[in-house]
Amino acid sequence: MSFRRLVLWRHGETDYNAAGRMQGHLDSALTEVGWNQARFAAPALARFQPDLVISSDLHRAMDTAMVLTEAIGVPLRIDKRLRETHLGEWQGLTGAEVDEGWPGDRAIWRVDATWAPPGGESRVEVAERASEVVSDLLASDDQGETVLLAAHGGLITALTGKLLALPVEAWPQLGGIGNCHWVELGLRDGHWRLHAYNAGMLG
Repeated sequence: MSFRRLVLWRHGETDYNAAGRMQGHLDSALTEVGWNQARFAAPALARFQPDLVISSDLHRAMDTAMVLTEAIGVPLRIDKRLRETHLGEWQGLTGAEVDEGWPGDRAIWRVDATWAPPGGESRVEVAERASEVVSDLLASDDQGETVLLAAHGGLITALTGKLLALPVEAWPQLGGIGNCHWVELGLRDGHWRLHAYNAGMLG
């Protein structure tokens, strides 16, 4: 079977999420809530019958992914290209601290996917490296029909915009992805189509 479905799964809640701090490449840990979110979501994701799971190398994504792969017995591959956006000097800060140090910049960042925090990456750059993972899958013939990428909210939104060939100026119109929520994309006639966005289990 050829590769035709991609599921993008955000990690569970972390200690930084709970504290309202910006993570980026910082390797924050899942909270007990985050572990439970992953356990709760795993049966729903298992219904996609993924043939392969690829995770960011940051522990919040790897730990989330392992809840699923250990439950259903599918291979787990690690790829650092799926890391969250590098937020440069903003990493580890709260939104209020960023606003105090860089007045107005966070508002620009929200609406301009080409703009990067000081010392960090833009969402366009993030989408470019993440899309390389998808291109590698398309070039291979042994990954199966469905692949799940365990990653991060900012990366998932940017990658979705790129795969759907949305104009870059429209990317910020895509809403955020909740912890342990996912995006489902299907490949048809060489084009990706959006089947579900920010889907998740409530409970």
